[in-house]
Amino acid sequence: MKRMIREMPNTSRAAVFTAPNLPLLIQEFPLRALRPGEVLVRVRMATICRSDLHSYQGLRPSLCPGILGHEAIGHIVAMSGSVCRDLRGTMLEVGDRVTWTEYFCSGDPYYQHVLDMPQKCTGVKKYGHESAHQEPYLLGGFADYCYLQPGTGILSLPEGLSDEEATPLNCGVATMAAATEAACIGLGSTVVIQGLGLLGLYGASMAKALGARLVVGVDPVASRRDLASRFGVDVALDPRSEAHRLEDRIRNLCRPDGADAVIEVAGVPEVIPIGLNLLRAGGRYVLAGVVNPGATVMIEANRILTRCLTLSGVHNYHPRHLLQALDFVVANRGRFPFRDLVDARYPLERIQAAFQDVARRKVLRAAIVPS
Repeated sequence: MKRMIREMPNTSRAAVFTAPNLPLLIQEFPLRALRPGEVLVRVRMATICRSDLHSYQGLRPSLCPGILGHEAIGHIVAMSGSVCRDLRGTMLEVGDRVTWTEYFCSGDPYYQHVLDMPQKCTGVKKYGHESAHQEPYLLGGFADYCYLQPGTGILSLPEGLSDEEATPLNCGVATMAAATEAACIGLGSTVVIQGLGLLGLYGASMAKALGARLVVGVDPVASRRDLASRFGVDVALDPRSEAHRLEDRIRNLCRPDGADAVIEVAGVPEVIPIGLNLLRAGGRYVLAGVVNPGATVMIEANRILTRCLTLSGVHNYHPRHLLQALDFVVANRGRFPFRDLVDARYPLERIQAAFQDVARRKVLRAAIVPS
């Protein structure tokens, strides 16, 4: 989906995060010439991830002033001469609609090349989490333009893929590609998803696509449970109404000894002991939602040992997961209604209303459309 690029202005609007729980301010920032390895994109759509909300609410540290938003897509308007191909080797051109890794790093040979964990390189930086107090200022999705930095993995988007299907790829969908990989889901697996927000619904659909025979979803929000069956969830349970028998019911569904895998994307540490109790001997528990500092919980370590459980954490993702996320959505968009998950659009000027609607759970994934 190429787009003619109009003459580039000298400034860009952005919604500036000045302090937790204060209104986001629409301000203008200067656009400068590209430096080596940079790409300038005009943001087409950026969605409000739960981590954006948590930053806004002061539940996780974020630099102020800053420009939030990392789940985004845009059109290339300018490239430096050293950038020519995307992650798959496709030639990049001005006008291409692209997504990009949510982080960038300047290179740490140990983590990047020895451990194959570029997402954990020393000095790694993330879009939507950096300061807007110094150049290039525009490193977040809630703006007209964003400077993609050297060390960013860029991926061209195919024509026919809607913006709503494409925008969550570089955070929610890629994260769940990493989480389902860590959970080792395969043919005949029984899987429990704790939390049926966008990540949980993508995780459920991936589990089904990987051959899971049973996917159980757990979420207190009725509208999410109602939506879950469209994304591969066989049984959706309310942890509040099922509190006294939740574990027994799920273990009975996942016979003979419990679930093969449990994935946490609820974002609350209280669910972790429950999740561990749902696993069969040798089962796998993946944490992908409790990203806020101070998310402490007491667990029975003896259970992990004697039941031979595997406990894994997934934070960010490897660049290959972004490619897998795109391929999964393209292959399964006729099977699962991914487009419906981005269920509201707001212009940049109404970003405060969008954050309020997300906080009140009036929408599942709010999209900011700057232009």
